[in-house]
Amino acid sequence: MRIDIHTHAFHNKIADKAVHHLVDHYGINPVGTGKADDLIERLDRAGLDKAVVLAAATSPRQVVPANNWAIELKKTAPRFIPFGTLHPGYDRNGEELERLAANGIQGLKFHPDFQGFRMDDPAFYDLMELVDERFICMFHVGDDLPPDQNPSCPKKMAALRKTFPKPIMIAAHMGGLKQWEYAIKHLAGLDVYVDCSSVMDFVNDDLLERLVEAFTPDRILFGSDYPLYDADREIQRISRRLNMSEERLDAFLSRAGKIFG
Repeated sequence: MRIDIHTHAFHNKIADKAVHHLVDHYGINPVGTGKADDLIERLDRAGLDKAVVLAAATSPRQVVPANNWAIELKKTAPRFIPFGTLHPGYDRNGEELERLAANGIQGLKFHPDFQGFRMDDPAFYDLMELVDERFICMFHVGDDLPPDQNPSCPKKMAALRKTFPKPIMIAAHMGGLKQWEYAIKHLAGLDVYVDCSSVMDFVNDDLLERLVEAFTPDRILFGSDYPLYDADREIQRISRRLNMSEERLDAFLSRAGKIFG
């Protein structure tokens, strides 16, 4: 099964606002509308079977609505694998985890930069104590600030992995957006998957090859970061730059399927 491990799709009522928020933060003109039907069309063009759809509650009061959307997608959109979200400031995270599990949600997305906490906050560690091997955890890692100042970074991600060994963990953006040297230093060799979302525009061929060597192909998952990027275009870019054979490309696009069993 070919899977895009990193996408975002929003309820039609908020899709325009959510996409504008992404533009304001990243300064990237998105290719998509952020709506479910547009994402499905792009999966078809890219020859992908499913997409993991991610959301991160930017405040405690958004936890339940965000998870309601994930549960709705789980029930109505078979091409999607929706992830839920939690927040260190929410006081019923344990109950929310049980609700997500009862509704077949397999994963959680955390975005410290958007959610307003540091990845090494004690409150976030308290939250992670509640998370067990039932959930795959996807983390946004890295950004423009220096690693020690940024809410997330490869070093903090490595400490989190070592402290909480049970859940499968994915460090988005090849382990750290714009912090790839630190990702190689701190995350290579750990039991962490990475995805290639929002990477191709920012790394040269030498760095890309070093990242692949550091994490090894069996730990790298395909992710487009839709609506910022288009899956078909990103597949073409990375396969060309890494000179992938058809067999190697198929293995790359199918690797995430093994995580979900």
